[in-house]
Amino acid sequence: MKKQFVVIGCGRFGSSVAKTLCSMGYEVLAVDKNEETIQGIVEQVTHAVQADATDENSIKSLGIRNFDVAVITIGSNIQSSILVTLMIKELGVKYIVAKAQNELHAKVLYKIGADRVVFPEREMGVRIAHNLVSSNIMDYIELAPDYSIVEIASLEEWIGKSLRELNMRSKYGINVMAIKRGPDIDISPSAVDLIRDDDVLVVIGHNDDLQKIENR
Repeated sequence: MKKQFVVIGCGRFGSSVAKTLCSMGYEVLAVDKNEETIQGIVEQVTHAVQADATDENSIKSLGIRNFDVAVITIGSNIQSSILVTLMIKELGVKYIVAKAQNELHAKVLYKIGADRVVFPEREMGVRIAHNLVSSNIMDYIELAPDYSIVEIASLEEWIGKSLRELNMRSKYGINVMAIKRGPDIDISPSAVDLIRDDDVLVVIGHNDDLQKIENR
C-alpha cells in the first residue's frame, strides 16, 4: 500500500511538496488556514482542507494519525511550527518532516520529535518530495520539466553485475554518469565496472523512467 502524506502549511514550499507527491501517485491531504490558498491547490492534491493546524481539535478531526508522513511547512511563525510538530508527534504519525527558519529552530524541532528538518531556502520542495517516497533515491536535480539527474543507491539485483550486463539504457532508459564509492567518485565508469553493495549511481533520465526505479 502506498504511503499517505499530510502537508500542513501550503505556501510556495509546502504546495510544491504536496503537488509533486500527488503527481507521483501518492495520496496527499493539504491543510492550510487560508481559504484562498486551499482553493489554489484543491485541484492538484487528493484532498485539501481549510483548518487551523494549531487547534488540537481541528487536527484530530482530520484523522492525521492515519497518515504515514506529515510534512509541516508552516511559514514564518516558529511558535506555531513547534506546537504543530509536537501535536502531530503525540498523535503518533510515524515520520515527521518539518521546515525550519534557522539552526536554533531546527534544533528545537529535532528535540520534540521531528525525524527530518529541512531548510526550504536550501532544498527545493520537489527534491524533498522525491526523497520522501523512495529509499533508493539519495538526491534529485531537475534539469528540465521532463529530465532529471538522481543519485540512486544500488539495487539488490544490480550488485555484482557490470554496467554492460545491466544495460541500463535499454532496460531502464537511463544513463549512468558516475559511480560514488564512499569518498571516491568515478566520473566515467567503464562497461566492465561491477556494481558493489554500497555504491551510489549518478544517473540521468526521463522522469517517467526514473520514477519506475523510485517505486521499485
